[in-house]
Amino acid sequence: MTGTAVIIPAKNEAERIGATVAAARALPYVDLVVVVDDGSTDRTGLVARAAGARVVRHSRNRGKAAAMESGAEAVRLLDPEGGQPRHLLFLDADLGETAHTAAPLIEPVRAGEADMTIAVFATRVKLGGHGFVVRLARQGIQRATGWTPAQPLNGQRCLTRAAFEAARPLARGFGVETGLTIDLIRRGFRVREVEVEMAHRATGTDWRAQLHRTRQFRDVARALLARRVLRV
Repeated sequence: MTGTAVIIPAKNEAERIGATVAAARALPYVDLVVVVDDGSTDRTGLVARAAGARVVRHSRNRGKAAAMESGAEAVRLLDPEGGQPRHLLFLDADLGETAHTAAPLIEPVRAGEADMTIAVFATRVKLGGHGFVVRLARQGIQRATGWTPAQPLNGQRCLTRAAFEAARPLARGFGVETGLTIDLIRRGFRVREVEVEMAHRATGTDWRAQLHRTRQFRDVARALLARRVLRV
């Protein structure tokens, strides 16, 4: 049977990455964990490697989409020659021990029932103003495909290699999830949301958090514009 590789984009997550990697390695059907250290200035890469991950490092921060593509390329190079390519499970670096609940994302893809699964967190954390970006992404996906996702920006996703390759090039930056969903549904791939018991660090309300949300909004809007969902 096809194995599953976990890909974890990470920047300055030394505090949590070890627990996230350990939990990911214990998931059923997972035989490879790749952490993409996206220009960290702390010990993220060292901690990830010590926890058992293969580590790919970007010398400078290149953004989430680039980290996902680097991780997928690393998995391709490590796939068994002549065998089936691994499924790809993308997880956020700050999940910590809750990453062990990602198994329900893998099952529908392995069973051939979905080409991509998207996590819906059963327990939601307070996101400090994050809602306006979620609304933009949700409404854009609905307008583009007719499907209305519950958590359109959730980065915990499992997909086949064929689905991943069909969606390339990925939308840049924080628009990657929105673009990935629209592109796959438009191309006839089966997308399903799956409830999981994960939790990540809540977004704050300070100026750094506000800047982060502004960048998210910009990147999501760019992904929608590129797919002719929004018009200027």
